[in-house]
Amino acid sequence: MSDALKHECGIAQIRLLKPLEFYKEKYGSAFYGVNKMYLMMEKQHNRGQDGAGFASIKLNTKPGDRYISRLRSNAAQPIQDIFAQINERINSELSEHPEYVDNVALQKKNIPYIGELLLGHVRYGTFGKNSIESVHPFLRQNNWMHRNLIVAGNFNMTNVFQLFDNLVELGQHPKENSDTVTVMEKIGHFLDDEVRKLYKKLKKRRILQSRSLPFNCR
Repeated sequence: MSDALKHECGIAQIRLLKPLEFYKEKYGSAFYGVNKMYLMMEKQHNRGQDGAGFASIKLNTKPGDRYISRLRSNAAQPIQDIFAQINERINSELSEHPEYVDNVALQKKNIPYIGELLLGHVRYGTFGKNSIESVHPFLRQNNWMHRNLIVAGNFNMTNVFQLFDNLVELGQHPKENSDTVTVMEKIGHFLDDEVRKLYKKLKKRRILQSRSLPFNCR
């Protein structure tokens, strides 16, 4: 990590600090973040032309509602390809459901790619084939919201096989041995371990509290 950044992949991240309704009122569209992400990725298109990826997260969603969206492309013009697909999906949803046009809550609930946290990546291939599976961001999904993980990287690793072997020794079965997948699974291991510890701690506290609750005998 001490090497200076040169021609490696480009990364952009946006965290909207206001509710989506704020951007609808001020800028006329709740898709303000998506539009800004296109500009940020386009400014970095020379940092990587082998592929591009986009991911978004909706915050404070209800169970049963999708909150993670991801789109990747290794087309000849991957950034344009991604946002052409995003815009086509958005316009299609708004056309089929006119009630969404001025209702930000319905847009957030029903239209993918709109969200408060967005991640973009343009790939300069240094490892693996120029396939869609090598394009970032990588996604580690779980039914527990706080165990999901999205990773996009700008690095080269020299000890990837050592880390891969460590994961196998832990009992995991990684689907790839690429550097980014290995890093993601390594982070995921510690994430799962910490979540497990917190779960046990909170469950124990709840049991103790339930035992100390007063009850009436008749």
